Amino acid sequence: MDYSHLFNRLRHAGFNQWVDQLEQQQKDWLCHHGNYARWNDALSCLPPIDDLQVYLDRPAVTIDGVCENRDSLFQALKSLMPWRKGPYRFADILIDSEWRSDFKWDRLKAQLAPLENRRVLDIGCGNGYHCWRMLSASPQLVLGIEPSVLFNLQFQAVQKYLNRPEICLLPIGIEQMPAEMDWFDTVFSMGILYHRKSPIDHLLQLKGLLASGGELCLETLVIEGGHGDILLPKDRYARMKNVWFIPSAPELANWLERCGFTNVRIADISATTRDEQRVTEWMQFESLSDSLDSQNTDLTVEGLPAPKRALLFANKG
Repeated sequence: MDYSHLFNRLRHAGFNQWVDQLEQQQKDWLCHHGNYARWNDALSCLPPIDDLQVYLDRPAVTIDGVCENRDSLFQALKSLMPWRKGPYRFADILIDSEWRSDFKWDRLKAQLAPLENRRVLDIGCGNGYHCWRMLSASPQLVLGIEPSVLFNLQFQAVQKYLNRPEICLLPIGIEQMPAEMDWFDTVFSMGILYHRKSPIDHLLQLKGLLASGGELCLETLVIEGGHGDILLPKDRYARMKNVWFIPSAPELANWLERCGFTNVRIADISATTRDEQRVTEWMQFESLSDSLDSQNTDLTVEGLPAPKRALLFANKG
């Protein structure tokens, strides 16, 4: 993966010390994973797609065209399983991912400040599905950060065909971003907050990454209730062991205000359905159905409220 375009932009913006650190770390980012060689071989086996046309404004991020070696394309993409975010279409092959990530995009896009000519950051972006959808709005730059090696290589599979320098995915976490960067016009944190042991610190990190007046798009698990209502699972939540604080939507709005965000608004609250998250040919492990009580799908297998997600927007004053 060539990061030079991104690094040049960051140096031009004055982040020389950070870029020096990234360049030193770059050689160790991906190859430490035990499956890296196999996944990288799959990338190298991706065959050409001729008469290529790209559509980023469809539910499936689409790389249309003719592939003369469809079997090689199919096997290479299969070797990069599991595909958790999507869907994607490569020629006539539809990757029906675990998450219908387009559902979330449809919930947020009408509420979002226009992304045209903005610098955008997507934290914990998975394989970059939403980053590609953002690119359709003509931002200056879309940067995703995601530590998962596999998700980075899935992103590279798309980038191999699209070759768009204004979008990049770095295999790092938010802890490796400069504190008080004050640079991005829009920051997305979706499906991250409930994994943080200190959610207030995460919100303050997000605020520090935003330029003055910039917009935060925050999406996370919530419970029913009002101010002061918070669920702290004793052990697992929906079979996930790394879930910490799940507030009500009004309490989450209060957290944002306490952190100094302005214009805080709750844009949407939606129960996660088995149409949105499910087992597919491209993700064959446990999914939402396995995490719900078989007798009462309003509860998780632990007897806690079933997943419900809130979408909030706020600005940095």
